Amino acid sequence: MKKYNVIGMMSGTSLDGLDMAFCHFWKHKDRWEFEIKATKSISYTQEMQNELKDAIHLSAEKLLQLHNEYGSWLGARAKEFIAENNLETDFIASHGHTSHHRPELGLTFQLGSGQHLANACGHKVICDFRSNDLSLGGQGAPLVPIGDRLLFSAYDFCLNLGGISNISFESKGSRIAYDIGLANMILNYITRKIGLDYDENGTMAKSGNINPEMLKKLNDLNYYLLPHPKSIGYEWFLEEVVPIVETTKDSTENLLHTAVHHICEKIAHQVTLNSGKQAQKLFITGGGALNTFLIETLKQKLNKNIEVVVPEKKIIEFKEALVFAFMGVLRSEKEINVLKTVTGAKRDSSSGVIFLPN
Repeated sequence: MKKYNVIGMMSGTSLDGLDMAFCHFWKHKDRWEFEIKATKSISYTQEMQNELKDAIHLSAEKLLQLHNEYGSWLGARAKEFIAENNLETDFIASHGHTSHHRPELGLTFQLGSGQHLANACGHKVICDFRSNDLSLGGQGAPLVPIGDRLLFSAYDFCLNLGGISNISFESKGSRIAYDIGLANMILNYITRKIGLDYDENGTMAKSGNINPEMLKKLNDLNYYLLPHPKSIGYEWFLEEVVPIVETTKDSTENLLHTAVHHICEKIAHQVTLNSGKQAQKLFITGGGALNTFLIETLKQKLNKNIEVVVPEKKIIEFKEALVFAFMGVLRSEKEINVLKTVTGAKRDSSSGVIFLPN
């Protein structure tokens, strides 16, 4: 078994920027091991942030134009990253940026053309990890649970707090995972209304108070009643959540405080539903893990037998990029990297489309 040297690239629904992680992967006694060797985050300019956010409204022609341009942009960033760190790279595994996610219609679309990316950086690229699962009747999400199972099996629950909160755990020999609901997407939406990208450490949220009417409306959203497998995208946020925020006349601090309590109540409910009475570990990554007030609030709402584990900052910030790099490795090995028990597809699959530079 060779050692793989791979760059994972991830752009999440919170629209804060591009994450890149150069990772080593190898097998030791039939277990996958990894090491993150170099990382880089690139914040989006306001113009690019708006382009990606508004891509959902573009015509097919304009969407494909952005798809190609963004792919070339990703390739240029990968090329810079490789040069800056003098990296020997086997390939690049790119998630792209999700502009459309409507699994009920059998469609999902990640911006960032793999061929343009490969041509711009001069390296093999593996991307488009979701659409094959859609063709098999699945949600095409979440995908990170394969990494949770094979790289982070020491933990009972893996919770990611990106734009959306999603959870992953083993149940009766199967990996179960789904989007719980809101996380940074609503918090960042509120802070951007006053010109801030995010609420550092949750300081503003901590100083606020609960708006009971807003909390009830959020808690009563129909999505929370649906059985898993299930996933949500930006469309759902625009249609179901933004109107609640916009019609709630209250201070920024109170809106944030209420949103944090909503997020934590829904997470705590799902963890409680799926945990036993014995001590268990909840592993938390994603940008929300850096929100001190959110983590404090979640601990208060969880049962005392649940130990919250927040890892080092590198894992918090780059776990998704790491897992997409790993999904590329599994694709190269023709091993399963998308689980039917997670997505609801007809079968497990080894997903990802390979592009070679021209």
